[in-house]
Amino acid sequence: MKVLVTGAAGFIGFHLIKALLEIELPNSNNCIVGIDNINDYYDVSLKEDRLKLLNEISEPEYFTFIKLDLADREAMSDLFSTYQFDIVINLGAQAGVRYSIENPNAYIDSNVVGFVNILEGCRHHDIKHLIYASSSSVYGMNIKQPFTTADCVDFPISLYAATKKSNELMAHSYSHLYNIPTTGLRFFTVYGPYGRPDMAYFSFTKKILAGEPINVFNNGDMQRDFTYIDDIVKGIIRIMDKAPSPQYSTITTATAPYKIYNIGNNQPVTLRRFITAIENACGKKAQENLLPMQAGDVPITYADIDELVDDIDFKPDTSIEDGITKFVEWYKQYYSV
Repeated sequence: MKVLVTGAAGFIGFHLIKALLEIELPNSNNCIVGIDNINDYYDVSLKEDRLKLLNEISEPEYFTFIKLDLADREAMSDLFSTYQFDIVINLGAQAGVRYSIENPNAYIDSNVVGFVNILEGCRHHDIKHLIYASSSSVYGMNIKQPFTTADCVDFPISLYAATKKSNELMAHSYSHLYNIPTTGLRFFTVYGPYGRPDMAYFSFTKKILAGEPINVFNNGDMQRDFTYIDDIVKGIIRIMDKAPSPQYSTITTATAPYKIYNIGNNQPVTLRRFITAIENACGKKAQENLLPMQAGDVPITYADIDELVDDIDFKPDTSIEDGITKFVEWYKQYYSV
């Protein structure tokens, strides 16, 4: 089986490739190709260390990394022609809700243009299953809780969310037109070792250990469906061999081998409990700057994962306390704190 993983140097891509290399017995038919443009949105050395670890645990014939930008149409076309992938897992994207306010063009290039190049590669090379990262951000400020994949997601409150919704729409059109099995995964606040430094749990840990104040928005009353990285990876791996059959709807005659899942912990956690978990893991109390809600942020994310449980018999179950403890242990070791 030949698998393409985009965003290979990123947080989720790294952990997925690592897990695949560890659980799959090597043979001449197995090959993972990872691509990433290694942009400088956050510390490049962290991305390089992820790749270094992947290379250490794998032989070159089983894992190949290629530095490549999703928006490079010609290079992407050559990649698909060269490797003839069976499965494509698109985790590469310009991440971050608030950064999309500062640099919108980066999101269009990577998340829209880049995704079209992925779809075109799948269209012309008989891909058996395309799995791609969407986001809980598509739900915006929807009132009904928990969020279900049947909910209306026509009101994004950030460009990042809009690009992720556009991915779902484009995937459906390609599934319908070209019979490409596609599965979109709406991730809910993923965290864990080797995570993104721009995420709150990462910066909170850094500042608490250093005795510096942290910014706490909305008085700590926001709630997030935090999902530990190992749970995300387990969900993706189970979905890999579950390519969807044509789906029927009550509101359209169009059919497509197309599916969307929420992957969240199904247990929203207050920012206050989240901070307490970090304090306990660090062994230090936080100094807090209380601030109002940020633009583009939402008060709560809460995933309905009934379809995930029904279809692949999987439910994330790592508690915030256990997950944060593992992250802080990694952080202290990695940064020699």
